[in-house]
Amino acid sequence: MAKQKASLPVIRRRVGVAGLLRWAVRVASSILLWTALLQLSTFFGLPRLPLRAARPSCPGNRNGSATASAVASDEVLGLAPPAPPIRRLYRSNGYLLISCNGGLNQMRAAICDMVTVARYLNLTMVVPELDKQSFWADPSDFGDIFDVDHFIYSLRDEVKIIRELPRKFSGKIPLSMQPVSWSSEKYYLRQILPLVQKHKVIRFSRTDSRLANNGLPLRLQKLRCRVNYNALRFTPSIEALGNKMILSLRKTGSFVVLHLRYEMDMLAFSGCTHGCSDQETAELTRMRYAYPWWKEKEIDSEKKRLEGLCPLTPGETTLVLKALGFPRDTRIYIASGEIYGGEKRLAALKTEFPNIVRKEMLLSDDELRLFKKHSTQMAALDYLVSVASDVFIPSNDGNMAKVVEGHRRFMGFHRTIQLDRKKLVELIDLFEDQELSWDEFCIAVKEIHEGRMSQPTRRKVIAGQPKEEDYFYANPYECLGPATKRREKLKHTET
Repeated sequence: MAKQKASLPVIRRRVGVAGLLRWAVRVASSILLWTALLQLSTFFGLPRLPLRAARPSCPGNRNGSATASAVASDEVLGLAPPAPPIRRLYRSNGYLLISCNGGLNQMRAAICDMVTVARYLNLTMVVPELDKQSFWADPSDFGDIFDVDHFIYSLRDEVKIIRELPRKFSGKIPLSMQPVSWSSEKYYLRQILPLVQKHKVIRFSRTDSRLANNGLPLRLQKLRCRVNYNALRFTPSIEALGNKMILSLRKTGSFVVLHLRYEMDMLAFSGCTHGCSDQETAELTRMRYAYPWWKEKEIDSEKKRLEGLCPLTPGETTLVLKALGFPRDTRIYIASGEIYGGEKRLAALKTEFPNIVRKEMLLSDDELRLFKKHSTQMAALDYLVSVASDVFIPSNDGNMAKVVEGHRRFMGFHRTIQLDRKKLVELIDLFEDQELSWDEFCIAVKEIHEGRMSQPTRRKVIAGQPKEEDYFYANPYECLGPATKRREKLKHTET
């Protein structure tokens, strides 16, 4: 009997150990099953349980106080931070190197496209190389402009991104090529994937506009948006200065950003010399011929202007702002590099709108010193302020104008005035020739822009003419469902 009693604790211990083992096996099995389900959902494009979205790279949110209180309440309640993305497991078909070309926003769009291509082909992507050979000659690397860790980590559930090629490829010269512009995903599957599988490493030496605007699967279009509005976050130092500028501008109320694309490189490249002296025209022409990759050399400036293909001059822009009804005391931030012709070209604009602000007026010399020789980083500051502004007005429809417009649509269809330059130059010429009175000019300018304020719309598609149709990043309507709902809710609240 004593022997039997003595064995009871042993039996209990054995039962306890067995129960603990069964519990551990169940937990491990559940974790493995859940991970497998997430991987399968990623592979097949199935919907996942909703996670809190990462914030877009866009400071200056008008609802900043609400956001701050929400974060504070999370801290009080002891809620856990958003769940990190689960790494997607896949067998890589090879490595993709990309050399971006152009300015900040051209490279930004290209990076979004190439991440999408890497995901579609199951490639491993190396952190992009940025253009250092163009007109701007900016030596900045990807990590000088964008938060590399965030870029890699935030996309880990879609594509594997590494900082550099593995050592085993250190002596290997990759296959270098330029993908065909405006290509569909089928081109990459049929033409590019076999090359990657053969050579293991491939480099795209040009990446601008290499993916079609339209006709891609919805999941790829949404991935382009996710890269653009979530993964491409600027470095903390750039975001901090951008936030400082936005807060300073907001102290006096609302503000307008005028993207005045009247810099020397734009005028030389486009051949637009309306309002320039003979000496300035000759200087711009010499510059155009000095860059062999600028293919168009002989340009009829006036013909191009009448077709609406030139940026508005500062003087023309002044007339348009007045005609649109902006009051004299409007605070206007000029987002641009150095204006060609200097202060004399801005004289009319400053006379009519004396509350003009530039980044040099908002930041100290010490704060700007590290940025001044890095035009791409300076452009990043302008980008942040432009996205956060109450109204954004580009004088030209270049890459920054388009990408910022799309970002503002994504943020809730914030007001962007898309100037109809072809009709405007016709009206300006009629007014200056005294064939239109000022009142007639104002009425006409307002009428032609009634439907050009970033209202929700679908992109214009022109089969076989991708350059003529609407740009994906200017109006990524496949990704704008939440923004449309926010807009409708705001309109309902206002009424």
